[in-house]
This record gives sequence, structure tokens and C-alpha cells, in this order.
Amino acid sequence: MPTTSAAERRRGGRARVVGLLAAATVAVTSIIATPARAEVADPPPSVCERRVNDTVQALLACVTLAGVREHQAELQAIADQYGGTRAVGTKGFRASVDYVLDQLEEAGYTPEVQAFPFEQVTDLSDFQLTQPQQEDFDPYEDFLAAEFSPETTAQGELQAVDLVLPPTPEPSSTSGCEMSDFEGFEAGNIALIQRGTCTFALKAKNAQRAGAAGVVLFNEGQVGRTDVLAPSGTAERLTIPVIFTTFAIGERLAGTEGAVVRIAVDLLFETKTAWNVLAELQGTDDQVVMVGGHLDSVPEGPGINDNGSGSAAILETAIMMANVTPTHTVRFAWWGAEELGLVGSTYYVEHLPAEELARIALYMNYDMIGSPNYVRFVYDGDGDSFGTPGPDGSDEIEDVYHRWYDRQGLASEDTEFSGRSDYGPFIAAGIPAGGLFTGAEVPKTEEQEAIYGGEAGIPYDPCYHQACDDYDNVDLEVLRQNSDLVAFAALYWAQKADLPGGGDPTPTTLDGHRPTA
Repeated sequence: MPTTSAAERRRGGRARVVGLLAAATVAVTSIIATPARAEVADPPPSVCERRVNDTVQALLACVTLAGVREHQAELQAIADQYGGTRAVGTKGFRASVDYVLDQLEEAGYTPEVQAFPFEQVTDLSDFQLTQPQQEDFDPYEDFLAAEFSPETTAQGELQAVDLVLPPTPEPSSTSGCEMSDFEGFEAGNIALIQRGTCTFALKAKNAQRAGAAGVVLFNEGQVGRTDVLAPSGTAERLTIPVIFTTFAIGERLAGTEGAVVRIAVDLLFETKTAWNVLAELQGTDDQVVMVGGHLDSVPEGPGINDNGSGSAAILETAIMMANVTPTHTVRFAWWGAEELGLVGSTYYVEHLPAEELARIALYMNYDMIGSPNYVRFVYDGDGDSFGTPGPDGSDEIEDVYHRWYDRQGLASEDTEFSGRSDYGPFIAAGIPAGGLFTGAEVPKTEEQEAIYGGEAGIPYDPCYHQACDDYDNVDLEVLRQNSDLVAFAALYWAQKADLPGGGDPTPTTLDGHRPTA
């Protein structure tokens, strides 16, 4: 792996070899024999300190909610110290990397960091209402330029395009998705377009075809779809400026007669460096089982559920397995720049030599596993729910998670295997994958409320990508349950004789990037 050691990065020392070899007897444990949590007794502290937890019973006794919450508390403290964020490109992310490295080194690992470049975008754009009265909007808080927008300026009268106001309870607006939406549009006006159903880039290109001088996109208005965001994607041959604003501002502008706006898109692109953190337990054969989740937050908040929950559970599992010698090498990963489009994990997969890629038998991803209005989601590896299966073997990974929940008497259901998180580059490379998720901005259904509790009509995580995604923004019970499952799955696959992958990967058509609609 093209990596640099923690010692070299932080102290200028020489590179070290990943991995820890420790003498321990690994007991192969059947999933059918997995203990219910109530059967797991707390061991003496000295047992957990030795970290030779090579049975499910021992590992689950030592991977505790208190331990996971301690890591989350440290990540919150880091965000508090550095402006409320742990996003890549900030001191908060650098400090998060150092915290994970320190914890791994203390447990006996020799972790490595993998540096990779990413493009940081600073929005210097302007957005103004010039008539019937002057009003300046604030970047980041009120609007952001689309990442695919050219840097140019436009001013004109605002003209609404097929808006749905008030919005329907579920996302349904097709505003700007079809050229027929622009019937009667006056060339030279600024198109006011609502989020919904098709990509932002398609809406912008349709507006340009209709003669618009610029585009103001605004959020659709349902719960979880009200705030500002930066539309991504590609829009070839687009020549007009495009910005995105909040639902509140968009709705107000739609009701302002004779509104004239000015848009000036000015984006500063800088290439900077971020890091992935990697640590290994060396196995007795050549196959690798990977466990990962992203460490970075969005700029708007500390990201303690997204993804301090997965990061913390993986870290506590790694610590409590530190003196196990598994059958298969276990490689733990904390990815950087997931929030910018899976940049760190994509870099890792694309820069692995073919022979190293072929060693990876499977990848397990944990991103948002403690959402306060949760559903216990498992990625649909076999495609029977959403029609998009993962590489061969992904169905086996999915089955293990569902069987675990069944054994605990807990409900679970499938979620789309869409490539939205860091498993995306792995399945694109043909590596079997799976993982857990408890939901983000989508509202919980009434059927899910009846099964899991919580509140229908409210997002699974009402603080998704917001400043309130802090230490209190988790459901402790589901975080405990999923931390158990993270630990169990790592040990289960590390010890299992037959793994679903490990051969030459067959690439899929998934591109591993977040949707832009």
C-alpha cells in the first residue's frame, strides 16, 4: 500500500510495517452460537486490557457502549476546539486523525496513514435580490454555488419553473426536469427551480436550453430537505451561473412579484492533502477482511453520528482485538474526505496493486450507525429488495447481519446498495461488501414507526449534516446494538474458513459517488 507511517508523518521517523503479530488461539465461532447480549457478562478490567478477545463472548464483553461513547466524546471535544467541525482541510480533521493514531498505537498497533490529494472549494460567490428591494444573501448560510457552475455573472427577472408549493409530504417535484416545464419562459430571465426527482445538472442544462441567463435552485421543502447544499455532478457545455439556496428563501422569492436577482459565481479550487488511517491484525493466511468507515464530518458540524458513530465502533473493536491472531488478516480503515465524494476510499482502492486488491476477500462499511430516529438497515447485497446486487458474496455478508439481528430478537430491513458511502469503490472493483446504516435525511415511515418506534414523518437523523450532529445526537440503544454487531462481524469473518471473495475481482457498473438529485 502506498502509505506513510504515523511516526514519519508526525515525528519525521522512518516508515514502519503495518500489523501486529501476537500469540493467541483463535476459536472459530458459529454464528448460530452467537450469544444474546443479556448472556454476556462484564469481565474483569484486566481481561479486556489484555485484548486477547478471540471468542465472540469475550469480544462483546469488552466492546462496550461506554468505550464507544468515550471515543465520540473525544471527537466532540476536538470539534469544539476547532470551530465546531472535523471536515477535511481543517485542524479538526487533522486532530481526529491524530486521536485515532494515538489510540491504535496505545493498543499495540503500528498504524499507517495514507496521504491523498483532494480538491477544496471555497465559495466566494454573490447572490443578491436587487428589486423590488435590495437584499444580500450570505454564502454557506443562505446559498452555495453549484460545483458544476461556470464562474460567470447574470442578472435578470426571476421566473418560477413548475414549482410545487406547498411541497407534497414526499419528494415529488419535477421542476425543470423536462423542457415542457419551460413553456412560456422568457429568454434572459433567471430560472427559479425546485429540487426534486432529476439531477441538478439536468435542470440547469434544460434552463440554458430555454434561454435562461442563470439558475436559482432551491431545496424542495420536506423535512430534511430545507437547508442549503452544494450541488455536485457534471454539466458539460453549461455557460450560465447556477446557485442553490434554502427552501425558505426560494419560497419567499417565488412569492415576490417582480423579483430581480444577481448571481455571480466565484469558486476557489485548491488542491490539499488529507489522510486515511489503516491498521492491521496479521492473519495466518493471505486473505484480507476489511472493516471501515469515514472519519471526516461536513463543515457544518462535528459529525458525531455521521460518522463518529461508525468510526468509534470500529476503533473500539480494533482496540479490543489488538492481541488476536486471526485466520485472515483484518485491516481496519478510517477514511478521509468521504463527504467530498468518497475521495479517500476511492484513492485507496485505485492505488492498490492488482495483487493486493485480489487479496481483499470482503469489505464491511459502517456509516451512521446510531441515528436518533433509527431504522436498522442492512445493505441489500443480494439485490432482492432494490434490484441492484453487489458483487458475488455480498449476499452472504448481508445474511450474516440479518441473522445476527434475528438472533437478538431485533427487526431489520434492507437499504439500497447504491454506492453512497465508502463501500462504493470496493463494489465498483468487484469486491464483496456490506454494512450497516441507521438512516440520514429521509423521513421515517408510519410502518417503520410501528416496528422500531421513533416518529414517522421525521428524518432518521434530524441533524444530518448540521451543527446539531453532536454528542447527544445518537440513540444509545441502537448504537450499543450496532457496536456489538460491528465487533461480531469483524471476528466472525476473520475466523471463518471460507470467505465469499478473495479471487480476481470483477468490476461492476457502480460509480461510487453520491447521488445529485
